[in-house]
Amino acid sequence: MTVNRRILTLDEFTLQQLRQFPTATGELSSLLRDIGLAAKRVNVEVNKAGLVDILGDAGTINIQGEDVKKLDIYANNQFMGVLQHGISCAGIGSEEMDDFVVFGDEVSNQSKYVVMFDPLDGSGNIDVNVSIGTIFSVYRRISERGKPCVKEDFLQPGNRQVAAGYVIYGSSTMFVYATRRGVNGFTLDPSIGEFCLSHPDIKCPPSGKFYSVNHGNFFQYNINVRKYIDACQRKTKETGGPYTQRYIGSMVADVHRNLIKGGIFMYPGTTDKPKGKLRLLYEANPFAFILEVAGGKATNGNERILDIQPTELHQRTPLFIGSSEMMAELESHLNAES
Repeated sequence: MTVNRRILTLDEFTLQQLRQFPTATGELSSLLRDIGLAAKRVNVEVNKAGLVDILGDAGTINIQGEDVKKLDIYANNQFMGVLQHGISCAGIGSEEMDDFVVFGDEVSNQSKYVVMFDPLDGSGNIDVNVSIGTIFSVYRRISERGKPCVKEDFLQPGNRQVAAGYVIYGSSTMFVYATRRGVNGFTLDPSIGEFCLSHPDIKCPPSGKFYSVNHGNFFQYNINVRKYIDACQRKTKETGGPYTQRYIGSMVADVHRNLIKGGIFMYPGTTDKPKGKLRLLYEANPFAFILEVAGGKATNGNERILDIQPTELHQRTPLFIGSSEMMAELESHLNAES
């Protein structure tokens, strides 16, 4: 088999980027490659989940009050293990764990980054073979290097992210990550076991045809959100429509589609859960960073997601995120008098 050398692997791409900054230490590049390695390990188990005893509930409840799936635990252990054994991470926060984890050894204490992740987003869809994913974000620690990281390193607003990304385990497995220089996507080539650059310099279209929202909660949303959803349904060719509703119930899959094709994803607060369901640190911040770098926008309905100062590790937030023009139209509805 002849390998196309014009296609860069994830490792080659990160090293190529590193060469553009002679003073860079290479820690971020190493960290991204570690995350890619963990993702490949998880991908193997996702692909054979129906053949081994890894489907279904683990019989425990996570900090969010949700049933933990067996594959959730496996994914969490893989990402934590790979990052702990690397040289570029001082500690991690995970959606599956009550508290952050300090690695604490001499090498890790010298690392300048901490990582937050949702190891397996959409895991409620595991048993029915729907696309699921991993979401992560990277922060430069604010505590003194050479000492263990502290909680304040993890409670930073999203605008301080150094990098963020996700892995989607679907018909193909893709690794997408953003730094302030751009968003790039890599597709896993199973024949060589490498993520290869397939979507360079991703830009979110300014508008699209898709809106993603859980219509089952329609009457629990506030009136302005309901009016916007009505407007999406009433779109005509003359007003830029019609829009098509697409809601998978796996955030990674929904936002990935809208990032590539244009669209808007909404997870508003409800009368039962006014703060929404999504986690600020593990889901909203990473995707807000990615979409903004790609040209989109993200808000909680009142303020920019990336400007929110977190007060707790498992803080929840409403989320509206997507193409810039669709977000502007949404905000005009949200800001209107009820």
